Amino acid sequence: MPPASPQSGDASRPTHARFGIVVVLFLVTTINYADRATLSIVGTDLTGDLGLDPVTLGYLLSAFSWSYVALQVPGGWLLDHLGSRRVYRWSILTWSIFTLLQGCVGWLGAARAAVASLFGLRLLLGAAESPSFPANSRIVAAWFPAAERGMASAIFNSAQYFSTVLFYPIMGAITHQFGWEAVFWVMGALGLAFGIPWNRLVHNPREHPRANAAEIEHIRSGGGLVDLDQHAPGAARSKPAKRPGLLLELLRNRMLLGIFFGQYCINVLTWFFLTWFPIYLVKDRGMTILKVGFVATLPALCGFIGGLLGGWISDRLLRRGRSLSAARKIPIVAGLLLSTSIVVCNYVETQWAVILFMSLAFFGKGFGALGWAVMSDVAPREATGLAGGLFNTFGNLAGIVTPIVIGYIFEQTGSFHGALTYVGAHGLLAVLSFLFIVGEIRRVELRPLPAT
Repeated sequence: MPPASPQSGDASRPTHARFGIVVVLFLVTTINYADRATLSIVGTDLTGDLGLDPVTLGYLLSAFSWSYVALQVPGGWLLDHLGSRRVYRWSILTWSIFTLLQGCVGWLGAARAAVASLFGLRLLLGAAESPSFPANSRIVAAWFPAAERGMASAIFNSAQYFSTVLFYPIMGAITHQFGWEAVFWVMGALGLAFGIPWNRLVHNPREHPRANAAEIEHIRSGGGLVDLDQHAPGAARSKPAKRPGLLLELLRNRMLLGIFFGQYCINVLTWFFLTWFPIYLVKDRGMTILKVGFVATLPALCGFIGGLLGGWISDRLLRRGRSLSAARKIPIVAGLLLSTSIVVCNYVETQWAVILFMSLAFFGKGFGALGWAVMSDVAPREATGLAGGLFNTFGNLAGIVTPIVIGYIFEQTGSFHGALTYVGAHGLLAVLSFLFIVGEIRRVELRPLPAT
């Protein structure tokens, strides 16, 4: 059955269905990041109830990333073979169930059993969320021309900050009023409510009931991969690459390796914010968990604004004739240099000064976090999911390493000074990677297969 005709007064003018798609990606990514961050918000109360030391808490905070990283490549393979829409829906539903179940671990009684169960559920949560960001990248590559892709990617990527602005105060208030268990129940139920109608919200470009032919042509002529997951009769669908050595071919590409390493460094800042940042404000700066829920929104809001501004400036530079490399690298380098201001927090005493420099650092990190836009620009069209999975694998190794390293630093030194230096140094390393390893940013063309 053909899709319904879009409601448009002039069929020659492009519709704007793609903007509705990016709004949906923004909302689901907001929930995605809130579910990752639940443990950091309830960490102080949960630590008291279960008698955890900083190192054990560090391992719990990193558990999500173990499976998340391990399943990035399989998740990318699934996306290339089953399509983004289908895989994403099951991802949302399953991660929401595992979030909800984390609120039940206290019923087990023994602390050791509760910790083991929580660790297992965090592993399952990471597994369920593993296709989400490669799917975001694939959907943006299919729905947006190159000159709009930086802003579109910045919108869904900035959801990590908006998630904090929206949900940290809510989760802090829930923890204060009803206990830490209720946070998991509320967030799990919210994800289920979003995942059930997913198929009514997201469509492939040619199948969208509100996208006309002019919009599809606008996307296609601008470099959008409109047939990436297309199943309509006669469509030239981009088929997943079936070739030996594809993974090694991607890993041998210097540009991709530089992008992957840069994303790892950027994500060190992300995972500090998602895991230890609220605990830092409680342990090192003497704030209550209720106050943290509100205070943490200011750096998050700055990261959100920085993310949108970085994407807008990148696309504007591209439209004004700057090369793709310059349009992407200028915001990345400028933003990540600013992110190193997080180290200044070691040298100020007042709470307002700490929040000020944290806000500057996360504005810079948001401004420079264009990795997913870059991946939409460079991933080979035959393996967009696999390339996105590799990118997210490298990036989220930081989610394993960072919480554990900071846990050991805090246990050994009793402060977060070394931790903030560790985090800030990675902003500088990301700059060096994009300047000296990545080189020209361009779409990867896979080597032709030998004739048989």
